[in-house]
Amino acid sequence: MNGHPMQGVRSPLKVAVGLGASHSGVRPWWLQRLTAIALVPLSIWFLFLLGFLVNADYAVVVGTIARPVNALLLMVFVVCVFWHGMLGLAVIVGDYVHTRWLEITLQVLLRFGAFVCALAGVMAVLAVWLR
Repeated sequence: MNGHPMQGVRSPLKVAVGLGASHSGVRPWWLQRLTAIALVPLSIWFLFLLGFLVNADYAVVVGTIARPVNALLLMVFVVCVFWHGMLGLAVIVGDYVHTRWLEITLQVLLRFGAFVCALAGVMAVLAVWLR
């Protein structure tokens, strides 16, 4: 008698039904993959941008960020980084934190923190772009 106490009299499907929604992790899983795919070209662009600006003075850096294409790509990059990170950390919290109230608290704080940091990054880019 492995697993469920009624394993011997119930079919394997009947035992599995009710042990949790198998579809609950599909959306975050896909979003994690989509943000990862989006981050590949965005990260390459960002590294080239940093390489270009490594010895630049303040005026050149601000002028480069203020270009519409760079500002838009930088905002998308910031949002994708924090969204991707939040999705990954949410899985870690869900897998390794077993106290329910602590898991919920950490999940809420994680989402709130990711939202605030992404918003701050977007607002910083907008402040430079729209100066």
